[in-house]
Amino acid sequence: MTEGAARLRQPSMADVARTAGVSAQTVSRALRGSPNVNPETKRRVLAAVDQIGYRFNSAARALSSGRSHTIGLVLLASGGYYSRSAVTAGVEAAAGEAGYAVSIATIAALDTGLMERSLSKLADQGVDGFVIAVPLISVTPKMEDITRDIPTVTLDGSRTAGARVLGIDQQEAGRVATQHLLDLGHRQVWHISGPDEWIEARQRRQGWQECLAAAGIEAPPPLEGDWSPDSGYRQGQIIAMIPDVTAVFVASDEMAFGVIRALRERGRSVPDDVSIVSVDDIALAAYGSPPLTTVRQDFYRYGAAAVALLLRGDDAGVDESVVTASLSVRASTAPPRSG
Repeated sequence: MTEGAARLRQPSMADVARTAGVSAQTVSRALRGSPNVNPETKRRVLAAVDQIGYRFNSAARALSSGRSHTIGLVLLASGGYYSRSAVTAGVEAAAGEAGYAVSIATIAALDTGLMERSLSKLADQGVDGFVIAVPLISVTPKMEDITRDIPTVTLDGSRTAGARVLGIDQQEAGRVATQHLLDLGHRQVWHISGPDEWIEARQRRQGWQECLAAAGIEAPPPLEGDWSPDSGYRQGQIIAMIPDVTAVFVASDEMAFGVIRALRERGRSVPDDVSIVSVDDIALAAYGSPPLTTVRQDFYRYGAAAVALLLRGDDAGVDESVVTASLSVRASTAPPRSG
């Protein structure tokens, strides 16, 4: 092993045992919550875990102990029916194939208190692991504590220290969408973003800004929606009143449907007058009028992959799995009209 590889090696259970002055078997029992470990020994083990940064939420170990054979899934009530239902279906299918049930907690808003209560409720049910599909930007010490003790995978969501992350590169999604419009010959690209408190919305907006900056173009002020078709419609009415707009990057398919309707009502055709590119590639995207050019996100596959990552455990030494953005080119984008 090279010196660099040694520095990058994740701390092992043997390292925890050495630091705490106990055996590896005692560390294993303490981290599984065995009643046969006295409180002082457990305190020393946990202190050693914190000291050396050992990630002891290995799904391979915790799930094999089988407290309930249940995986907890945390979802946000808003933010897109299609994505939420597809993630749920993917998680349930993969969990079922592995012999696990799924317990679902849905929070009404992006609120850390609601997230804490949902995680606590699922933990009290004895779930063996979490899949979190909620895009909170900030986390609390309580959330950190819960996800440190229970194996956790997040889908482009809350980044806790004990969680593994699975998701699409959202900045790259923004860059890919914007570059497609520039490659068609558009000299400026406007943006209708998702809510600012969403990680995905911020990252897609950043990718849009970076792409324009690389082309020497000053980004216009972004407009903000809430992922719904209605918010896309409202922002589309603003876009429709700006005569020199020829291209818009919309942060979700559902908002894009609203934008297209607003433009059409104002007498502006897509893509003849304004090209639209969005993100998600939900099932309806290919059947819109016109069919949407959009960055694909396979939510069903992400849900299933999250369960696979959870069951595989953290011993693989991978902290983040990122899926590259891919563009589905359809009829909502075209070169700008000459003149």
